[in-house]
Amino acid sequence: MSETETQLLVVGGGVGGVMAALTAARRGIRVTLTEPTDWLGGVLTAQAVPPDEHVWIEQFGSTATYRAYRDAVREYYRRHYPLTDAARHRRAFNPGGAKVSDLCHEPRVTVAVLEAMAAPLRGSGRLRVLMEHEPVAAETDGDRITAVTVRCKRTGDTTTIAAQWVVDASETGDLLPLADVEHVTGAESRTETGEPHAPEVADPLNMQPVSVCFALDHRPGEDHTVDKPGRYDEFKAARAVDWPNGQLSFTAPHPKTRRPVEHRFWPNPDEDPATIRPDYNDQRVGSRDRNLWTFRRIAARAHFRPDAYPSDVTLVNWPQMDYWGGPVYGHPEAEAHARAARELSLSFLYWLQTEAPRPDGGTGWPGLRLRGDIVGDTGDGLAKSLYIRESRRIRAEHTIVEQELSLDVRGAAGAVAHDDSVGVGMYRIDLHPSTGGDPYIDIGCCPFELPLGAMIPVRVENLLAGAKNIGTTHITNGAYRMPLVEWNIGEVAGHLVAFCAKRKATPRQVRADEELLAEFTRELDDAGIERHWPRVAGY
Repeated sequence: MSETETQLLVVGGGVGGVMAALTAARRGIRVTLTEPTDWLGGVLTAQAVPPDEHVWIEQFGSTATYRAYRDAVREYYRRHYPLTDAARHRRAFNPGGAKVSDLCHEPRVTVAVLEAMAAPLRGSGRLRVLMEHEPVAAETDGDRITAVTVRCKRTGDTTTIAAQWVVDASETGDLLPLADVEHVTGAESRTETGEPHAPEVADPLNMQPVSVCFALDHRPGEDHTVDKPGRYDEFKAARAVDWPNGQLSFTAPHPKTRRPVEHRFWPNPDEDPATIRPDYNDQRVGSRDRNLWTFRRIAARAHFRPDAYPSDVTLVNWPQMDYWGGPVYGHPEAEAHARAARELSLSFLYWLQTEAPRPDGGTGWPGLRLRGDIVGDTGDGLAKSLYIRESRRIRAEHTIVEQELSLDVRGAAGAVAHDDSVGVGMYRIDLHPSTGGDPYIDIGCCPFELPLGAMIPVRVENLLAGAKNIGTTHITNGAYRMPLVEWNIGEVAGHLVAFCAKRKATPRQVRADEELLAEFTRELDDAGIERHWPRVAGY
């Protein structure tokens, strides 16, 4: 076992973790960042999920660095990809021409952009990155975390890292149980939160499902059928509530009405991808044509020079492969559930290749080719990591509840304004069928703010939540879990560590002291972090 020390340890190199590390390092803090995979970027890369955003993202509603990231993704395509002239000169270029986002793109591009952002900080020595390292133990002294031990997944070697400050930006809040940080999992009770959609009885194991995403292209006349998964017949026969034909079908419940909706599917439709825009009113079921192929497409062949892309590439993250069989952390059978989630995704692919009904009356598309190379060569062709929708969450100084942002509750008043707001977000409360048997819960939201209190644990003084593990509930996590909000959370965490180190203060003191908070939020304003939504005159 080796030992080292740093000023700031960031556990988890996903969206929030990267931004916490980069922001603090840019402000002169010595940072060590650990990441369990070999890709930075978390949900946008190893989990292979194109960014879900909001209707105003091209104008406002994010931090300046997030807008710069989006610009860098487009510039990467312009510099390195064989685009058509029309695509190259389109300001708001969307590589996939997809319905879910204005920036659906290959995950490796985000990896390249984040690595480029980190490169000068790594070169200067301010940032040390330990890839393929996961936390296995933590040491504490009273209300402080003093060190975290991480293990290399390739060699098994361990390193104990002593740190003055710690940000837990792991995908499932892994550091919280290791350091005995007060936290919650699953669903809180209505008695505790007062939320209209909370259950009567708390259920710590009732969590959002995970998904294992994968990329496909289509090669007509070729046979790329995968081996039949061992649990294929079991998954095909299962009939969950609101799924009359089961998950291995094109019929899925509408998230709001829960009535069956018949999707369509045909690869490589002849259309101009530049005409496709996200349908923010009906994102999860596609727009009017309901073709799943273009829902999360990440490469539209018409954007590229002839023969560069013989086929579109689509990213499969659809309701048909949501796995709700059980939790993938905090449970004795977590690893078995994680394996089952991967098998469900392969089963859905096998169904698409062999039994899915085609518009011409036939069945199956054997030419659908699994593009494991695009999502990182994992061996089975699927994404490196599970798509995690819900994490362990800190018991925070402020817990965000449904009543603060629900459109039905707040109406024209808008979401609750927070004196300690450090960011903004916008998404509906989006809960997929859960491990506890709940159906879809889909709640309209007002544009909301990010209170600093949600990032600060109730007791531990030198820890900040830096990802989906902030003080939300099972319900409100469904809105705050989006990548641009996680980016905002991580960026603020980096700024706050640097501010506290300079002022010799704790995050709790910054939030409680009116002058310190005003000084800190001025720094956020200067950094281009939007803390409030624009107000329409006279509204």
